[in-house]
Amino acid sequence: MKKFFLLIAAISISVGAMSQKGKVTSALGYIDQGVLDKAKEAIDQALLNESTMNWANTYFAKGKLCNAAFESENPGFKAFYPDPLAEAYTAFEKAIELDPKGAIKKKIIASMTYSTLAVNLYAQGSAKFEAKDFAGALKSFETQILITESDKYAGAIDTGMYYNAGLAAVNSGNNKEAIKYFEKCAEMKYLGITPYYQIYESYLGLGDTIKAESVLMNLTNIFPNDKTITLQLIDLYIKSGKNDEALKYIKIAKEVEPDNYSLYFAAGIMYLNQSNYDGAITELTKSIELNSEVYDTQYGLGAAYINKASDMFVKANEIMDVKKYSEAIDQANIVYAKALPYMEKAYSLNPEDVYAMRSLQELYYRLKQTDKYSVIKAKLDAIDKK
Repeated sequence: MKKFFLLIAAISISVGAMSQKGKVTSALGYIDQGVLDKAKEAIDQALLNESTMNWANTYFAKGKLCNAAFESENPGFKAFYPDPLAEAYTAFEKAIELDPKGAIKKKIIASMTYSTLAVNLYAQGSAKFEAKDFAGALKSFETQILITESDKYAGAIDTGMYYNAGLAAVNSGNNKEAIKYFEKCAEMKYLGITPYYQIYESYLGLGDTIKAESVLMNLTNIFPNDKTITLQLIDLYIKSGKNDEALKYIKIAKEVEPDNYSLYFAAGIMYLNQSNYDGAITELTKSIELNSEVYDTQYGLGAAYINKASDMFVKANEIMDVKKYSEAIDQANIVYAKALPYMEKAYSLNPEDVYAMRSLQELYYRLKQTDKYSVIKAKLDAIDKK
């Protein structure tokens, strides 16, 4: 009798297991039909049952369900999983792990399952990036990369995915990860010099100006005819406060691009910050000759004249002789007057700029242009009351 009962028990267990595996097979059918709620119910039960909780097909079915939930337009189905594509990838990898004979892996390759998953991850990453969820976008792109680099992927490699991951990493504040992905782009010669500049910016983001400079210096060997490298070096030296180095490269850049107004602007602003007003006036005047419609240049030249005149007033106040003092004040006012057309032009280019307005208020007052002074003062008073 004892053997008889054991036989009955064994048959019962076998029938139960067959029943649970049948539910997994049914779930796959439900997924194909788009009946995802019934598919999820069957898979959830299979994941709890001892006979199917470690069965490869259960996880394969879950992976398919997760992917289908992401693709579904039904909000209820979409809400099945917080991150359905990440769960799909995890489920497929688990299915492969539980199938030492490799049948699941062959099925995934033959059906191009990972190709579909990679496309969906790109779409998800792009949507998250547009929504400024940069950490979420990075996660999607990184999973896409894992999939496409695997031996289960049966599609063409999208080199742009590394660049996408790099951009998402930068925007999420993860500069170390960004460098890794941009270096991959550079290795694959994707987008030419662009990824190198992204590496440079990422090193700056990490505060490592030495490595940032090294990246730029190395570019002169890789792209010997690219004019933008010098401009980037100028930008780096300005940001680093290395004005002598910046001016050296500005001089080099001027020889190549003598009509580039931005080079004269950069030199002028550096001189202005060093209180070298004559140097600033020379450079900014040339910049305006080349392009007169730039607010910053017009304002900068006006400020150079104002600061120079202000210094002249300070020195005039040290003169004890009345006649010489009066002459020095007159000379200072002449310099103040030179600032006026540039500051007025700056104001016309940006009528909402408070700095230009305050500078004009000072100039109109000193030059005794009372009508203009009253107008600009009224505008500033109205702003101050807000």
